[in-house]
Amino acid sequence: MILSRPWRCAALVAALLTLSAVHAAEVAGIKVDDKLRVGNSELLLNGAGLRSKLFIKVYVGALYAGQKVSSAAAIIDSPQMRRMSLRLMRDIDSDSLYAALDDGLKNNHTPTELAAMKASTDKLGEIMKAIGKGREGDTITLDFVADEVIVGVNGEARGKVVGAGFPKALLKVWIGEQPVDASLKKALLGG
Repeated sequence: MILSRPWRCAALVAALLTLSAVHAAEVAGIKVDDKLRVGNSELLLNGAGLRSKLFIKVYVGALYAGQKVSSAAAIIDSPQMRRMSLRLMRDIDSDSLYAALDDGLKNNHTPTELAAMKASTDKLGEIMKAIGKGREGDTITLDFVADEVIVGVNGEARGKVVGAGFPKALLKVWIGEQPVDASLKKALLGG
């Protein structure tokens, strides 16, 4: 069957639209992979967005999971590996980055919950301080596996935080009830 010219054009446009969905996303000029492999797990981009503070671009955040979901609870409670990737848009010292994570934990947990995870938050602080200054273009990754959070910088593992419930607690920094950035939360959840 030979398609007429308008049908061929429509088919070509449909094919091009399908192809563009396969390529990586782009946020604030930063290309974000639509899937990646971490160890034995293949993770899909759940969503990505820009974290800004007072009109300053801080990082592009990308959340990966085993399958795409729009529910924060489904990602937080998932037993599968998840990854939060932070591509820095400016230089940032480790104290500032850790303070932002600590504030995010405080905004999403009671004092009793915070006290129960003090050893884990202290360990995260040690790892962040050892990283030192993050440079524009660096990528910080946080891999959430069972009761561990593995911190990496530019593909190199920098440390591990072990603590029952700590991965769930740390994910709430971005997708909890009181996220660090509501528009980033919406983007991470595919909105």
